[in-house]
Amino acid sequence: MTSRERVEKTVNRQKADRIPIDLGGMKASGIAASAYHRVKQRLGIQTPTRVADARFMIAEIENEVRERLHLDVASLDWSTAFNALQPARAWTPRTLFDGTPVLIPPDTRIGEDKEGNWVLLKPDGTPTSFRMPRNGFYFDDCSFDEAGGIDPTKFTPISDLPDEQLAQFAHYARQMRGTTDYALLGWGFGVCFLGMSLITNRSDNVTLGKPSEWMVMLMTEKETCHEMMNRSVEASIKCLSQIHQAIGDTCFAWGVAADDSGTQRGEFIAPELWAEMILPHYRKLCDWIHQHTKMKTFFHSCGSVYNLLPHFVEAGIDILNPVQISAARMEPARLKREFGDKLIFWGGGCDTQSVLPRGTPDEVREHVRRNIEVFGLGGGYVFNQVHNIQANVSPDNILAMFETAYAHGKR
Repeated sequence: MTSRERVEKTVNRQKADRIPIDLGGMKASGIAASAYHRVKQRLGIQTPTRVADARFMIAEIENEVRERLHLDVASLDWSTAFNALQPARAWTPRTLFDGTPVLIPPDTRIGEDKEGNWVLLKPDGTPTSFRMPRNGFYFDDCSFDEAGGIDPTKFTPISDLPDEQLAQFAHYARQMRGTTDYALLGWGFGVCFLGMSLITNRSDNVTLGKPSEWMVMLMTEKETCHEMMNRSVEASIKCLSQIHQAIGDTCFAWGVAADDSGTQRGEFIAPELWAEMILPHYRKLCDWIHQHTKMKTFFHSCGSVYNLLPHFVEAGIDILNPVQISAARMEPARLKREFGDKLIFWGGGCDTQSVLPRGTPDEVREHVRRNIEVFGLGGGYVFNQVHNIQANVSPDNILAMFETAYAHGKR
């Protein structure tokens, strides 16, 4: 069974030969470039390590690594595809603070302030709000959640894509599908209705980087919020319609949103308010995808979202990631028992907060084995660790995790 067949059968709740495995299918299922580079060294792979997205400093996963780790998924992300098409000479060599040599994506400019902190720069050389502290691992948006109101007129989501870029994206999609057997997970032009995620571009985010203000508006300016969210969905549908015309059903699923809805202890928003204000707009987007394509809907939300899961299902979400099992009420057995026939769980395979970075390889193996036994029961599960693997995780633990996922995921 090929990787593509394995994933497609799994998300359609059909029997596969083993549990599919993902690393880097989207920007929150990947691995920090430093950790990835050390894994490659351990595996004897000497290729340069490329950074897929400089803000997060996550690695671009190579096919040789996919083969060695038995991975089944590759990313087809609008925001990174055009970089992947660039020649090697367009990538910029740079050494990270921990000494890791990497190649930075084309047209990415990084400056330094007087304290030695890194600053992402605009094309004209002026600084953005993204900063990486000296000896840090990734960039933070230092303007996030600033005080002040939200001006609805400044929300201008992209709703039309250039023909040239659509042609390039289609070429890349055909190349990925024609030269590999990996299942392709599509991303681009999703929505963000709570504003906690940086995966969605600021211009496409209804909160305009001010989620605290938006939370108040959801209760006090409901008509305005509905109008903005409807505009967001309409823009997404227009873009996805163009993309689907260009690439067809190349992808088994498309990411409708990276919209973190939970904290470690509970939801950011009352489930009743989510159902009233947000659910109708997700349902409109998901309905369009289900009615006009063969793709599943993929939704990323960190945190404790147990009380929102019934609403996710009602909205038309097919696949949930990253399944943060360390958060309140997100125990694997509970989730599988109550929602295993309604959602495909994509993640939850290994706790990246404590077990993966702090456990021994044997503890990682036992932890992964237990999670696979629960989530894998009856199918409908794709293995992935909870969110991105951080830069300081040992290659021994990372390899122990993937080796166990492969060995214990066989049917």
